[in-house]
Amino acid sequence: MMSDTILSIFLGIGLSASVGFRVFLPLFALSLAAYFGVWELNASWQWIGSNVALVTLGIATLVEITAYYIPVVDNALDTIAIPLATIAGTAVMVSTVADLSPVITWALAIIAGGGTAAAVKSSASATRLGTTVSTAGFGNPVVSTIETGTSVVMSIVSIFLPILAFVCVLGIFYLVYKLYKKLRSN
Repeated sequence: MMSDTILSIFLGIGLSASVGFRVFLPLFALSLAAYFGVWELNASWQWIGSNVALVTLGIATLVEITAYYIPVVDNALDTIAIPLATIAGTAVMVSTVADLSPVITWALAIIAGGGTAAAVKSSASATRLGTTVSTAGFGNPVVSTIETGTSVVMSIVSIFLPILAFVCVLGIFYLVYKLYKKLRSN
């Protein structure tokens, strides 16, 4: 059905934006959704809902969240997180998109999924760098908490209200654009 396809695209874009804040948290949320039958994944991605994936992604999520509260480690993580977020955003999109040909699915996943995750992660990394410079790193835990909270909310909204998640992503991109424009004018 066309409506299922559109909802799956909105889910993928919402989770990809969430990946831009925390790489593993949205994957863990998707794993929980698949495990409990809330969302059906593409046949080749059913493993995400397995017990092993659930435990592995849960541990990775806790380690990632904790690591962002450790000074210096948070900025180091941001360095490697941009390519990881791009890959994870692409994977999330591929795993959720329904009823499209593989060529269209992968093109959409790379452009919309990976692109969304990379754009959000790049903005989040720039914010953390700015906070590190302006507060000597003391403001970074606040940034980490906001990023984690945003990732949790976006993941939940994406799974249960994909259309709203898509609207939220548009709002995030608008805010990033306004912030970029403001910083560029200074």
